[in-house]
Amino acid sequence: MDYIEKFVKDLRINSTEPEQILWHVLRNRRFCNVKFRRQVNIGKYIVDFIAFEKRLVIELDGSQHLTDENIIKDNERTEFLNSQGYRVVRYFNDDILHNLTAVLEDLWDKLNN
Repeated sequence: MDYIEKFVKDLRINSTEPEQILWHVLRNRRFCNVKFRRQVNIGKYIVDFIAFEKRLVIELDGSQHLTDENIIKDNERTEFLNSQGYRVVRYFNDDILHNLTAVLEDLWDKLNN
């Protein structure tokens, strides 16, 4: 197993609470009958969730993503993923924890429009 495969496996095993909550909703085509995978590497990035058939990437962000440096990195990441034909949606961990219904309504709109 190479370094990236091991790192991805570790991310799946040690997922955050918001990742676990959203994965429970998305797994096994439970949401909009769309197949999602988690912790998938695309280029030099590992995305939190991806629906290949919809070309949609979901990223869950904690408060560390609000720093100027991380905003720049996230924008670069999004630009790369867009250049590969993916749409990127970002949700804050707090929204998953405290307002999951609104997140799922927004995600439903993105998957169906």
